[in-house]
Amino acid sequence: MHLIAPSILSANFLNLEKDIEMINQSNADWFHIDVMDGRFVPNISFGMPVLSAIKKKATKLLDVHLMIVEPEKYIEDFVKAGADSITVHYEACPHLHRTIQQIKSCGVKAAVAINPHTPVSVLSEIIDDLDMVLIMSVNPGFGGQKFIENTYKKIYETKAICHNKQLIQVDGGVSMLNAQMIVNCGTNCLVAGNAVFSADNPTEMINKLKNGI
Repeated sequence: MHLIAPSILSANFLNLEKDIEMINQSNADWFHIDVMDGRFVPNISFGMPVLSAIKKKATKLLDVHLMIVEPEKYIEDFVKAGADSITVHYEACPHLHRTIQQIKSCGVKAAVAINPHTPVSVLSEIIDDLDMVLIMSVNPGFGGQKFIENTYKKIYETKAICHNKQLIQVDGGVSMLNAQMIVNCGTNCLVAGNAVFSADNPTEMINKLKNGI
């Protein structure tokens, strides 16, 4: 059974506590929290204070996706703020092995994300150290983008090097129109933002993404 991780980036920030409670009560498995710095991606989201506030209310794992430059400077702070899993970008880490070991030394799960233009093969030397691979199916930075079709091929390629040892997560443009195909290709975890929070009934949409495909 695949996991569902609603992306808080698409939540209603004027009523964040209500959306957190909705996820708590839903069939979602994780909270997906996108941290953007305006440098690695052309957008700014939120940081440790918001993560700490979410941690106080969330009853499920906090999956923190760092879309930032020099993530190694902030890993310990994000763990202290409540991260249960930290994903860093291959493109942002010149010393990726060291950064992964730093994450693991903090006692949380370690994952690496790759952008749409980055080939899966770059992970061959680090795959055995990872708990999860995140395949970006849109160019990171903004929610509501169209799913990039080449992602299906990348999921198959990632599954081939994971040997079922690592989770495969897909983030970007996930909807009821493509979720079945994404899972069929070998994905274990779907990140869904706009699809969930723009739905008339977000709880029911989570249930459909979890069980209805």
